[in-house]
Amino acid sequence: MTKHRILLSEGYSVADMVGSMRRDTDFLDRLDHDAPLRSPGISVFRGRGVPAIRPADPQSHAGPMEVFSPPPQPAIRPEKVWESLSPVTLDSALLAGNGLFPDAAQHTVTAQFDILRTRLVQAMQERGWRRIAVTSPTHGCGKSLIAANLALALARMPSARTVLLDLELRHPDLARLFGTGTGPMRDMLSGEQPLESHLRRVGSNLALAFNGEPVTGAAETLLAPQTAETLRAIADHLDPTVMVLDLPPALGSDDVISILPHVDAVLLVADATRTTAEDIRACERLFDGRTTLMGVVMNRAQESSLRRYRYRKS
Repeated sequence: MTKHRILLSEGYSVADMVGSMRRDTDFLDRLDHDAPLRSPGISVFRGRGVPAIRPADPQSHAGPMEVFSPPPQPAIRPEKVWESLSPVTLDSALLAGNGLFPDAAQHTVTAQFDILRTRLVQAMQERGWRRIAVTSPTHGCGKSLIAANLALALARMPSARTVLLDLELRHPDLARLFGTGTGPMRDMLSGEQPLESHLRRVGSNLALAFNGEPVTGAAETLLAPQTAETLRAIADHLDPTVMVLDLPPALGSDDVISILPHVDAVLLVADATRTTAEDIRACERLFDGRTTLMGVVMNRAQESSLRRYRYRKS
């Protein structure tokens, strides 16, 4: 397994890291006219190519049923999909209070996240990857904070589209950090709600999908085939440059193992004050043969020697 290391300072150190099924109108008219129809939009079930069955015409002697193929789906236009997402305005003061910095001028640490972002994007584009998972060995390492600032750094690239997805189903934190959220993530992952009912757009190139409340049966939800279809639908409809997935801690449950087949690489966040070398080795063994460990972020490390790399105002 190839491992790269980078070290960030000031408490953010990083360890050189690099119809749809065509509807029979006459048949629908014979149904209850008051029955609510599912709202049109980006659905994980759209465009699957499942053959539809046309009921027989009672006046016809042609036979009981006729099977036909759905018409070709129109080409997806990601720019139109992005425009259709509900926009949300973030509170910059709340974000800063929670350690999140959309504007590079807000804090010196943003330069370190920009370096991490650029090296990450270069490495992923070389390999044709789009999905980067952020996890940690145990709780309390600051992985959600790292995932959020990484996504904000990616959003500072005008040419990049970024999706930040909260798959920490047991103890979600991104909605609190950003001060925004919707209902339970499971509704979208299961396909019960279309993507656009949950995704929110910040500016023109950052989409957020947060978990509003803890989800029971987290591993089972992540293992479900509908979750894999939802991730594919997000990639197909939004065509993001990078999808940042905030995952649960890797050790102590099977949640991360459940989702690893659907990510391209992992960024591991360690706490310099509590994470042990054995914790990191255990994560490496867990990822081995399942995905690529792209780097280790050492959070809360104090490396004063790195301060000399900062630009200073005269």
